[in-house]
This record gives sequence, C-alpha cells and structure tokens, in this order.
Amino acid sequence: MAEISHVTGPRGDTLAYAKTEGKGPCIVFLSGYRSDMEGTKAVHLEAWAKAQGRAFLRLDYAGHGASGGVFEDGCIGDWAADAEAVIRHAAPGPVLLVGSSMGGWIGCLLTRRLPGVTGFVGIAAAPDFTEDGFWAGFSEDERRQVMQEGQLLMPSAYEDPYVVTKKLIEDGRRNLVLRAPLPMPWPVRLLQGTEDEAVSRQTALSLLDHIEAEDLRLTFVKGADHRFSTPERLALIEAAIAEIAG
Repeated sequence: MAEISHVTGPRGDTLAYAKTEGKGPCIVFLSGYRSDMEGTKAVHLEAWAKAQGRAFLRLDYAGHGASGGVFEDGCIGDWAADAEAVIRHAAPGPVLLVGSSMGGWIGCLLTRRLPGVTGFVGIAAAPDFTEDGFWAGFSEDERRQVMQEGQLLMPSAYEDPYVVTKKLIEDGRRNLVLRAPLPMPWPVRLLQGTEDEAVSRQTALSLLDHIEAEDLRLTFVKGADHRFSTPERLALIEAAIAEIAG
C-alpha cells in the first residue's frame, strides 16, 4: 500500500492521505460516514489502480481514520473542505472522483469546487442523508433532543451507537444537492444495490434525475447491500472507473 502522508487541513487538523503516482486522471476515493481510507473498497481500488499504472488518492476527513480532529466536531461542509484541501495539495491535476455512501455526497459538492474533474462514480451514494435520512426518520422527541440538547445518540447496524449533532443537521441543510440540478459535463456512473439498507433505490433515482450529464448511467445490482465490497461488486466498480478514466 502507498505510504501515508499528512497535510494541515483548513481548520488546522492534520489530514492523512495516501497517493499512488501514475497516469492520470488521478482516481480519488472518498469514503463514507465514519468510514476511512483503510476500508475494503479504498484499499482494493488502490491496488487495482497501481496494477493499472493509474494515479490514485485515498484520504481521511478530520475525525476519521488516521486524521486528527474529533468526529463529533465535524459536518458535511467540513469534510468536503478537508477532501478539497487534500486533493488540491496531493492531486492538483485532473481527477476522477469515486464517492462511496457519504463520499458520494461530498463528491457532488466537490464537482462544483474543483476545476479538473473528468468523471464521477457513485457507489451507494448518499446525498442529503442528514436531512432525508436522519431528520426525516426522527420522531418529534428526537428532533427536539438534537436541536435543544445539541446531539442525539443513534444505533448503528455496523458498530457502536454514534452521535448525530445539531451542527451536522444544520450544516447538512446548507449543503443539500438534490434540491436543484447538478451539472456534471463528464461521464458519470452510479452503482446501487437492491438490498442496500442505508440508501434507498429512490435516492439513487433522485440523484440520476438531478445530475445533468450527457453520459450518465445508473446500475442497480440485485442482491448487493450497502457495503458493495464482495469481489463481484468490486469488479463492477473497477469496470465503471476504467470505462470513464480513458
């Protein structure tokens, strides 16, 4: 695996990343909520890109993985700014953004900020999940608790319970991407499992409808769950990247 490097982020946190040199555009993997760059998909795609001679970048947002900072202090806007800072530092040329779950939302935000985007691959992309997932699913008592007390403890299907903060909810509303068209004048591939328990089919369809692109495909994979990390699913991600990377 590529050596871990560090750069100071926009809020002073130490941000960790791993860059593999190779031909461009640089494939940038954006991890999900509470996930990190040591996840199955990130590490697998790094090895695949290296074997292909392609440039590859994986990174940790503040409060995630090997980066500094506290998870509960962060929010979508902060993590998008972290990713932007690392990309501008480590991969200033053309990039192909690959976003998993929350990373798909962050990827959508970065398409508006980075000048050299050449393509976008969303894997179980979860745009606007703080509003359409968390907030929409809260009871009145839970909404009152998070807004008045500043946080709410949420159960997780994968790990220990985690904290949803008022900051996360309010910042999410400032960064929604499914309320207006999303121009993406480059190839886009979206992959979505039919058995995904975290992101609905409707979310994938809504993202399809909002992205403005001439070359856009959404693939539903029967039986695939949110992790999308079996050998067969990983091969689908490789194919999607290879198809639009050139």
